[in-house]
Amino acid sequence: MTASLPLSALTALSPLDGRYERKVAGLREYFSEFALIKYRVHVEIEWLIALSLEPQIAECLSFSTSTIDELRRAATDFAVKDAERVKAIEATTNHDVKAVEYWLRERFANNAEVTASRAFIHFACTSEDINNLSHALMLKAAREAVLLPALERIANKLKSLAHALAPVAMLAHTHGQAASPTTLGKEMANVAYRLQRGQATLADIEMQGKINGAVGNYNAHLCAYPTLDWPAFCKRFVESLGLAFNPYTIQIEPHDYMAELFDAIARVNTIFIDLNRDIWGYISLGYFKQITKAGEIGSSTMPHKVNPIDFENSEGNLGLANALLRHLAEKLPISRLQRDLTDSTVLRNMGVAFGYCALAYDSLSRGLEKLEVNETRIAAHLDASWDVLAEPIQTVMRKYGINDAYEQLKELTRGKGGIERESLHAFIERLAIPDADKQVLLALTPATYIGLACQLASEI
Repeated sequence: MTASLPLSALTALSPLDGRYERKVAGLREYFSEFALIKYRVHVEIEWLIALSLEPQIAECLSFSTSTIDELRRAATDFAVKDAERVKAIEATTNHDVKAVEYWLRERFANNAEVTASRAFIHFACTSEDINNLSHALMLKAAREAVLLPALERIANKLKSLAHALAPVAMLAHTHGQAASPTTLGKEMANVAYRLQRGQATLADIEMQGKINGAVGNYNAHLCAYPTLDWPAFCKRFVESLGLAFNPYTIQIEPHDYMAELFDAIARVNTIFIDLNRDIWGYISLGYFKQITKAGEIGSSTMPHKVNPIDFENSEGNLGLANALLRHLAEKLPISRLQRDLTDSTVLRNMGVAFGYCALAYDSLSRGLEKLEVNETRIAAHLDASWDVLAEPIQTVMRKYGINDAYEQLKELTRGKGGIERESLHAFIERLAIPDADKQVLLALTPATYIGLACQLASEI
């Protein structure tokens, strides 16, 4: 076996840390090992401060304002060198959360107030009291700072396209066949509306947390301070972190909210997969051209090609993201009896799932920016599809009680490989319907038979 290669963008095992490193680097702040340790430090410090402020816990002395400020600065200013020290301690303890406790004792060894109450660092806590709150804070921060803003950028672009392309009539395709016309803008509006609902669902999911001990019953808490209302105290603490309190848990917070979150992200991603494939299809039909960039190559052998690589890249990464998100959603709410460790290793891959989402959203955004409408090709397809007007003709015939209206139009148009304008107009002229309705039908063209598509697209 050859010697291990030094880690770099070229040798990284994951493309997230290699080829795509620059595009997902911002997620390290929320999902790296460093980030997890930093959030643990934050939770441990806030718990210690909360204990010190509770009058019934007299043995944990109240901290001065300067000490509270110093404690909180240790969390906000937590640096890579600090995380490296925590990892060095972990090498001895073989326990990651206990290493944070020992680091805090070491970090504040020269602070007399903290030293006097250092027994209350990690007081009555199981590791999952710290971990679940850290994970919830990580997810909440990443949702607000990365996920929702990325979706908003795409939503704004889709709305912009919907408005700009609202009047651009195009032939729709159901089952891959010519169908009643729509507009390019209306098709963008359809996706924008779906995305709005997905964004709202994501934004409304509450991140939950617990800090109730080894099996969720405040066993140790009650032994130490039997008169303190621990459920109320812990509820206040969890809510002070900006999280929703979960009062009923085993050793771990059961991760149901995580499943809701990951499922919601996967559903948004599925909307984007649908969009990527549709735009790919429109490019294939020639309805969209792609703005080229100097120096880029579409094919190594066919110089003319401008491939829809942004939408293909987005689709592929969305598939990877959803595979991870759905596994997280299915696995995390399941724990044997009061605790097993299978969630721990799986949770470390949240950032991987978010990374593939970030890549996909970036590619989709770039692809949308490159789209250019080919109105000539769109108009040509419409002008060659007069048979789509069979629908309004038979509908007006039904209005006046012509019972075999559908069958007459079926005989005239189905499977004929297209019908000429003249043949359709000759059929309309023979209809026993009022002249006003006849004139409406004669005035129709495939490009004007778009219903309320333009209005709907403009209103999104």
